[in-house]
Amino acid sequence: MLKFICYPKCTTCQRAKKWLDDNRIEYELRDIKLENPTLEELTEWYEKSALPLKRFFNTSGLLYKSLDLKNRLPEMSEVEMLELLATDGMLVKRPLLIGDDFVLVGFKEVEWERIFNS
Repeated sequence: MLKFICYPKCTTCQRAKKWLDDNRIEYELRDIKLENPTLEELTEWYEKSALPLKRFFNTSGLLYKSLDLKNRLPEMSEVEMLELLATDGMLVKRPLLIGDDFVLVGFKEVEWERIFNS
């Protein structure tokens, strides 16, 4: 079962959820604010994704800006970044769609279609 990790008030997450529903794709919904991803989950998803770790940060979020992460991230190790992401779901880019062999970060319809139509 796919894991769909989102923030229900986020319009991008709402569009992604509608896309999943419209395409009759089953998933398990998880509210990132109520159930923050753990360090173990984030580490696993990061390794599975083959994406740069910076892509997992919600760079437009208030918390990201208030912590001045734009300037701090380049100085941080991967372990420090993952530990920071695990402290608050609002730091994590969303939605996340986790499958057995893929991790999608953010909602880009073209990327999602490529995964499900291949």
